[in-house]
Amino acid sequence: MFKRSFHSKDRAGKAVKPSKRSFSDRQKLKLQQNLDSPPVGKSLTSPIITLVVGREPRIFAAHEDVLSLSPFFTAALKGQFYESTAKRVALPDEDPQIFSCILEYLYKGDYYPRLLFNKRRASFELEDAQDLQNLGGRGSIESTVDIISAGGVLLKDTVVYCAAERYGLDELKRLALRKQGLQSSITVDVILRSARYAYENTPDSDSKLRAHYLALIIRSRKTFKRSGTMQMEMEIGGSKFFDLFVAMCNHVDDIVDIGNNRSPKTI
Repeated sequence: MFKRSFHSKDRAGKAVKPSKRSFSDRQKLKLQQNLDSPPVGKSLTSPIITLVVGREPRIFAAHEDVLSLSPFFTAALKGQFYESTAKRVALPDEDPQIFSCILEYLYKGDYYPRLLFNKRRASFELEDAQDLQNLGGRGSIESTVDIISAGGVLLKDTVVYCAAERYGLDELKRLALRKQGLQSSITVDVILRSARYAYENTPDSDSKLRAHYLALIIRSRKTFKRSGTMQMEMEIGGSKFFDLFVAMCNHVDDIVDIGNNRSPKTI
């Protein structure tokens, strides 16, 4: 999955102070334009589809045209999930909390807490974010969600990203990843559980969310190497730890290359 270089654009910032260089002005403008232009317009005249979501079913309703923005639902409305006479789609394996975020995005172009652009700071921040330490719009508002099937609390934006992967919503994936980068003060167990969930629910070709977690662990290594939770995760194993090994090797190589440029040496 990872090649020789572990580029900064794929790296997560530190938990407290992410790098501003990782998000260019052009990307900021494009994202702001996307947020200002939600996926659907004001005219909604298509049939209403009923969606039955979760093991303990919750009922949602959405316009067919809105759902059809997702390749998954375009196929589902023609396939086995769709009961044509009742205009009903069953999603027993989806979490209602996350599906609510998906629908909110399809209608409004974002989900709570929204991503807002602070013109004074020329940076993005989360709606209603707690900024007690003047960190620039980061906070814990709605940062986690309890997913029973995953064994506990996860970072909500990670779960939304994985749902966007299933539903073929690439812009939502980018939005969720950007919003997750604005969260701080997340405990080690939540990060590791979320990383495991990310690996279990994204393809091997994913180079964004997985890289986000690898970079976060590397940059916060002093915390993680003292963590009993990290030790238990490594003993359980999984492909993410080989990726972590490769990423750390690349990180060390980058440091060596910088040092060799100043005074040639090897380790």
